[in-house]
Formats: sequence, C-alpha cells, structure tokens
Amino acid sequence: MTKITTTKIKPRLLNILATLVVSLTLSITLAPPSAHSVEKSAEKIAVFAGGCFWCMEEAYEKIPGVTKVVSGYSGGKTKNPTYEKVTYGKTGHLEAVRVYYDDKKVSYQELLDAFWRNIDPLDDRGQFCDKGPSYKSAIFYLDDQQLKLATKSLNSIKEQVKGKVVTPILSFKEFYDAEPYHQDYYKTNPIRYKYYKYGCGRPARLQELWG
Repeated sequence: MTKITTTKIKPRLLNILATLVVSLTLSITLAPPSAHSVEKSAEKIAVFAGGCFWCMEEAYEKIPGVTKVVSGYSGGKTKNPTYEKVTYGKTGHLEAVRVYYDDKKVSYQELLDAFWRNIDPLDDRGQFCDKGPSYKSAIFYLDDQQLKLATKSLNSIKEQVKGKVVTPILSFKEFYDAEPYHQDYYKTNPIRYKYYKYGCGRPARLQELWG
C-alpha cells in the first residue's frame, strides 16, 4: 500500500473534524454514499479527479453553464467507499467531481480547459500538499466523444508544459457521492476552506504553472 505522508492529512483532517463536531452538535444525520450510473442521466455530465474535491467543486461551480457539481469518489473497486477508507488508499478510488452542465452554454472542451488550469499534471504523487493515491488527477470519459476530446486535450497539454504529464484518461465505471459534509464545503465552511486551500499551496502552484 502506498505510504501517505502526514502533510496531506493535517490541514484537511483538522477542518473535517471541526465540521463533524458542528454536524453532530446540530444532530445532522449523514447519509451513506450512493452510487450513480451517470450514463443514464438526461443531463450532460463530466467526471474529473483533480485532488481535493472541495477545490474542484468550487472551480467548476463558478463556470457559467455548469448547473451542479457533486463531490465524490470514482475509479475504485470497493462498493460504498467512505472518506476515511479512500483517503488511506484502501479502496482504489480517487476524489472526483461529477459535473452537470448545459452544453448549449458551455462545452465539454471548455470543461477540459478548466480541468487542466486547476491541477498540476506533473504531480504523480497527488495534488499540491495532498499526497496519496486518492489525490491523483484523472479524466474519466463517459463516451467515445469525450475520449476523443480528452485525448486531444491531453496531447495539447503535453506540448505546453515542461515535464512529464502523468494525468491519465480513464473509462468511467461508477461514481459514489461523498458524505454530505463534503458537499459545497467552500460555501458552508468558507474560513476553514480558505485556510486549507492557501495553506496547501494550490493557488501559488497553479499560478506558477499556468500564469
């Protein structure tokens, strides 16, 4: 099993523990993760893994034409994964986001462009301060058209950056919603979220990569 350094756990774990205390105090019942076969949805959907799903959720929800973003887990084999098991690399899942969008207002290509600008495609150990298998980046394609566009986009990025691009393109299988306290975390816990995001060095590294 891949060894996960404590640097990835401390900032988020402290935030999560604080959030859970508040949730328990308010007697909020947390529903278990649920699986989705997103191909059956009537809406256009894209699935991306870019490290911390809190940050990817914020990035995509700010794009005009995106109607909803859900944080969750994808790419693993274990059914009904929990955050704790995913984080410690026990399920094979990546933290991911399921993006619902109106393709008359925003294209899949534009979502791909946003994906690259919000990750470090050169990091094969995770993303930013979050290290471990669950924090690695990936594009999950749902159909042949998405695969075609994702492959073209990946090849373009390889020509733009210096270094080996390690972000894979994977066939989508299943998506499990993350626990409720993870959803819209940047909205429900803005101070803790900003502390984590900037403390993790995400904005600084993205500026260094993409300007």
